[in-house]
Amino acid sequence: MGWRRTCGGLVLGWLAIGAAPGADAPKPWVTDPIYAAPQRLVTVAPGRRMNIYCLGRGTPTVILDAGMGDSTISWALVQKPIARTTRVCSYDRAGLGFSDGSRRPGTALNIASDLHALLRAAGENPPFVMVGHSAAGMYIRVFADRYPDEVVGLVSVEGSHEDQSIRGWALGEPGQKARWDAFLAESDRCVEEARKGLHPGTPAFEQCVGAPDPRFSARINAAQLRYAATPRWQAAAASERHAIFYASADQTRATRRHFGDIPLIVLTHAPYPRAKDETQALRDQRTLSWEDMHNEVAAMSTRGIDIIVPGAGHYVQYDKPQVVIDAVDQAVAIARRDGERRVPDRAP
Repeated sequence: MGWRRTCGGLVLGWLAIGAAPGADAPKPWVTDPIYAAPQRLVTVAPGRRMNIYCLGRGTPTVILDAGMGDSTISWALVQKPIARTTRVCSYDRAGLGFSDGSRRPGTALNIASDLHALLRAAGENPPFVMVGHSAAGMYIRVFADRYPDEVVGLVSVEGSHEDQSIRGWALGEPGQKARWDAFLAESDRCVEEARKGLHPGTPAFEQCVGAPDPRFSARINAAQLRYAATPRWQAAAASERHAIFYASADQTRATRRHFGDIPLIVLTHAPYPRAKDETQALRDQRTLSWEDMHNEVAAMSTRGIDIIVPGAGHYVQYDKPQVVIDAVDQAVAIARRDGERRVPDRAP
């Protein structure tokens, strides 16, 4: 779909992204009809609702935050297994998936504020282990910085970094930033096209929405195509795109801090092969730069770790779901042990 084709430029910027995982699979990976409709719409402000999907029991509660343009379905292969051991919630950011749009820009601070309001309104109480894919790797750090007493663990799945555009564009030819700015202009045009009406079979629909995702069932794809053609989805996606390397990066950079000794697990894709338009030396530089940024995030806790995941692309939760499940389970287990140690002794 439209948001999948933008992943390479949108989230990793200068990293080469291969074909969508499962593109040649004879059967879809995700068929649960729960993802074809809102799971639970919760009012977060007058006239505005957000979609949230929670399973399981136990504490801490795991919060799954999807990548750019994605929805709860991003976690379809990992949420139920995580729910075997604790409470776990995924959700749709404002304007994405089945959530209503917002008049506020899609910046990291606004996203963290929205998520906090949603969790309170939904009755989901801290402590939380925050899990973020791609762009949400920055969003969960901003959330943890803004609400430090509520977060007891972080898992960054191929998380974006506030300096990735600065470092990435420095490694490429001068035209990379100009191409990014052109992509933002294209996103704005898609918002206007959606307001006029995006219809299947037209060039505008193909450009702005895209094709069905082979990972998902026909029913789920039909629902995704419908909402991706709406002005509220196109506007929300464009807003996050405009913010990711600018306002959201600045906000993440401003709140950068050390997270003490909470578990902080970073998952990094296996090195990508050389693209047609780059030398092997340039590919190696880009790989090392990406891994360096993830190591910097892991170093924000005394118990931080960056794990390279063999055989995984950007969507580790699709390519290697068990690795994500294990990382989250580990963070939950550490947070539980920490919580038990911090409970004061009671007099007999």
